[in-house]
Amino acid sequence: MPEDRTIHELSKTLVEELIAARKTVSTAESCTGGWIAKALTDVAGSSACFGYGIVSYSNGAKESMLGVQNRTLADNGAVSEPIVREMAEGALKLSGADISVAVSGVAGPDGGTDEKPVGTVWFAWSLRGPGGITTDTDLQRFEGNRESVRMQTVMHGLRGVRGRLPA
Repeated sequence: MPEDRTIHELSKTLVEELIAARKTVSTAESCTGGWIAKALTDVAGSSACFGYGIVSYSNGAKESMLGVQNRTLADNGAVSEPIVREMAEGALKLSGADISVAVSGVAGPDGGTDEKPVGTVWFAWSLRGPGGITTDTDLQRFEGNRESVRMQTVMHGLRGVRGRLPA
């Protein structure tokens, strides 16, 4: 598939840029099941910039592994801005990395609602800086089947990390 090649090329470029910037990245993934971490570690030499990838598919895993608050889950659901924010910040704190990416979404084919249809994915990127941790988020609504939604999520997550690296 052409998208697979795009993911590999994007990951290779990102790994090179992370190494050149002397930055490390960690991941906190739900709907992608570790695909972002896989994409990064498919690149030879990625151990210089990648050390942690957490797959927190269940709510319990989000809580126990990443420190997501039960109240946040109860109030917002797993596919929400507050959850990916807590996931990204939890991954950053756990790993000691410079940047983290978190994703949670509805990949389908089931599980969608009127409020959160299939293809809804929340992203968060947390960065460690001199003033502490800053986090920003993004909501995307992707089209296609489960595989396509997940693939688009991986690419958007990786591009988001690239876009947040120092120039």
